[in-house]
Amino acid sequence: MHDSQEVRGDVMTSYKNAPTRTITAGGVTFAYRELGPRSGVPVVFLTHLAAVLDNWDPRVVDGIAAKRHVITFDNRGVGASSGSTPRTIQAMAKDAVTFIRALGVERVDLHGFSMGGMIAQVIVQTDPDLVRKLILTGTGPAGGEGIKDVTRLSHLDTVRGLLTLQDPKQFLFFTRTARGRRAGKEFLARLKERTQDRDKAISLASYGAQLKAIHRWGLERPQDLSVIHQPVLVANGESDRMVPSQNSVDLARRVANGELVFYPDAGHGGIFQFHRQFVETALEFLER
Repeated sequence: MHDSQEVRGDVMTSYKNAPTRTITAGGVTFAYRELGPRSGVPVVFLTHLAAVLDNWDPRVVDGIAAKRHVITFDNRGVGASSGSTPRTIQAMAKDAVTFIRALGVERVDLHGFSMGGMIAQVIVQTDPDLVRKLILTGTGPAGGEGIKDVTRLSHLDTVRGLLTLQDPKQFLFFTRTARGRRAGKEFLARLKERTQDRDKAISLASYGAQLKAIHRWGLERPQDLSVIHQPVLVANGESDRMVPSQNSVDLARRVANGELVFYPDAGHGGIFQFHRQFVETALEFLER
């Protein structure tokens, strides 16, 4: 039995205990979790490079699920979802739309973090009627500054992690200040809170395909983002090494209806380091 904090009526409010479900569409069996109230426009979370369901910060998911219906999922070939991972962001976006439509949802809000933010930018352009609002975090536009270097940085920091017996995300997502290091350790501890029914880790083949897709995105010609008319909230740490913070400034400026939030002494994982502030800002934005 869950304790009263985790289930209100029939509403699951804790990501730690949200069951993993599957739905099959377009020849792919997608693994997903959902929680929060069933009314209103759901918020679909699109995740980062190498991430599976268990890589979402439970404070961010639970925080948004306190007021909104939240859906997280593994895209094609990732974690417990079947199939092989595509090598372009555009193909990943198509798969994500297949998953969303299979759920029978008419409209969604999208929260795309890092690679997920790239996927979200494509979805809002290919299927504008599907998207009501957009939250883009730790991400950048096609052809954005430094995005093609993500592969190099990821490899370097993976080696650094192995040499120092630390999770590479400690280097990739957080600053090296005392505050940044502490935030990284706290974040990594939160990712381990779920002990039952954990997701399958990403395969090396999927990780390689995702790196190729991000690299291609970084080399693409810039898109005309003024065609995106939905309200867009852009958030990042002010010192993002992975997807340089300038990309967030660029995104917020180029969409028709954008606003920007930066977190001090924070990197790529700024929304996890400042999860309370981010949840508050995101909910205010979504409920407007």
